[in-house]
Amino acid sequence: MLDIDVKLNHGSFQLHAQFQSSHLVTGLFGPSGAGKSSVLNLIAGLLTPQQGHIIVDGTPLFDSRQDINLPAHRRRIGLVFQDARLFPHLSVRHNLLYGYHLLKPDQRQIHLDTVVELLEIGHLLGQSVQKLSGGEKQRVGLGRALLTSPRLLLLDEPLAALDERLKQQILPFLLKTRDELRLPMLYVSHALAEIHYLTDSVAFLDKGQIVSAQ
Repeated sequence: MLDIDVKLNHGSFQLHAQFQSSHLVTGLFGPSGAGKSSVLNLIAGLLTPQQGHIIVDGTPLFDSRQDINLPAHRRRIGLVFQDARLFPHLSVRHNLLYGYHLLKPDQRQIHLDTVVELLEIGHLLGQSVQKLSGGEKQRVGLGRALLTSPRLLLLDEPLAALDERLKQQILPFLLKTRDELRLPMLYVSHALAEIHYLTDSVAFLDKGQIVSAQ
């Protein structure tokens, strides 16, 4: 269960996002500049709202009334960016395992073998990430996020930087992640076709406001 009610004033931009979802994959749809990435950054703990609450599966990550604001590293939120943001000096294997090694053993619910098989990246493990294609980088970025065993996976327009051919290659892996791991996700996009393909419910954000949720 995802319960969001946050307000953020950032210069002239004002964000008030309020929605709830008990679905496995929730889409956050809206035009560029609507505030979609800001909502994800607030959930992840990379931005702090002035007011409101963020609750995931009954656990408050932020609550201004109760003075709760968990630091990002304690929120157990996985984040997949538009540009993968891999560590260029590390191999694919070490990129994948970066967050995994930071977890306590009893927190490791998703393991390397599972992710390698799910995303079909076994042949890439020893390679430098600098030699990967755009689609391969996104699969590795997704795998790295999954290996943090998150309670919620945030995907911030992960296909936006890819051409149509690579998008069609990556979409099935996102679908497999949804269906095989049953991991709650919040998927941000301004591409309605992706939203319909992957999500169970959608919230529409425009000019910093949730205008509808279904």
